Amino acid sequence: MSQRKFKQLENRLVGSSSGIKSVRHMIAKVTQTDATVLIQGESGTGKEIIAQLIHDLSDRASQPFVPINCGAIPSELIESELFGHEKGAFTGALAARKGRFEMADGGTLFLDEIGDMPFDMQVKLLRVLQESTFERVGGTKSIASNVRIIAATHQNLDRQIDDGGFRADLYYRLSVFPIDVPPLRERPGDVALLINTFLQSAKRDGKGVIDLKSDAIACLDAYEWPGNVRELANLIERLLVMFPGSSVGKEELPTHFTRQPGEQGRNGVSHDEGPQLNLLQQDDLDELFGDVEPLASDGLSIALNEPLDLKAKLADLERELIIAALDNTDWVTAHAANWLKLQRTTLVEKMRKYDIKR
Repeated sequence: MSQRKFKQLENRLVGSSSGIKSVRHMIAKVTQTDATVLIQGESGTGKEIIAQLIHDLSDRASQPFVPINCGAIPSELIESELFGHEKGAFTGALAARKGRFEMADGGTLFLDEIGDMPFDMQVKLLRVLQESTFERVGGTKSIASNVRIIAATHQNLDRQIDDGGFRADLYYRLSVFPIDVPPLRERPGDVALLINTFLQSAKRDGKGVIDLKSDAIACLDAYEWPGNVRELANLIERLLVMFPGSSVGKEELPTHFTRQPGEQGRNGVSHDEGPQLNLLQQDDLDELFGDVEPLASDGLSIALNEPLDLKAKLADLERELIIAALDNTDWVTAHAANWLKLQRTTLVEKMRKYDIKR
């Protein structure tokens, strides 16, 4: 990689921690090839930025970069979105239409949230990756595919494979070159660098300026950042709106950014514990698992009276937890997803899977 490209990489993927340096090193290596890349990391860690960087620094940079969120498109439409369709292929197909594979010809197709792709579509995607050809929905003509595939997910695909939700053969095809993106809480020293970058960018874009005091930066550096870099960027934007042209100290930060780990907020609820759900009572556990003994010093001890189907019981438990989260958030799926630490699209898929309706 040229010095100019590496400088661009440093400027667009900010950080001095060993974790982010490792990611930059991996990007520098893979941009010189056409290898398929699988980016894994928590929500908000910057997976799409990394995918865009890989494209922009590769030999395909002059060709299209086409993203698609596999979890945001209804399962009945995703095949048409990926491969296109012919006129009359289905109700409403009034004209032929290109899919994302054709749009990305010669460039890069970014399959975001690949873990949310419906299982039946995974088979069709695997065939395209193996054969480099596809047909539009309702068509018979084979179309050659010349795209570089980059996929990303916040989910644990190994666990999904074990649970039967993701194909192992597709996983191996996608993970030719895996990149694991560390969460912001595991990037010591990077919070201050990112704050400076966001403030400089805001100033250039005419969005205003603020001066963050050292006590505010110290608080933010100690924060756990469950929403990762996206959460930090959103906070800076909020502060720019609330305190334009001002100095911002610890006292001006939203309260939850200033609490120490384990410190109690209103109603005696620990900040670490987050929102409290009225979930499962003893009777619920009895029904799910059999006789449940009293709490022991090292946790819950469960005595089983007879063999059980663990997978089915865990599915029942997951369904009950989802319903409890929805009940406690007035069935606002975005809020329930936050409480369960899931992507909203993942929660919606699980609601379909378990036929959960209000």
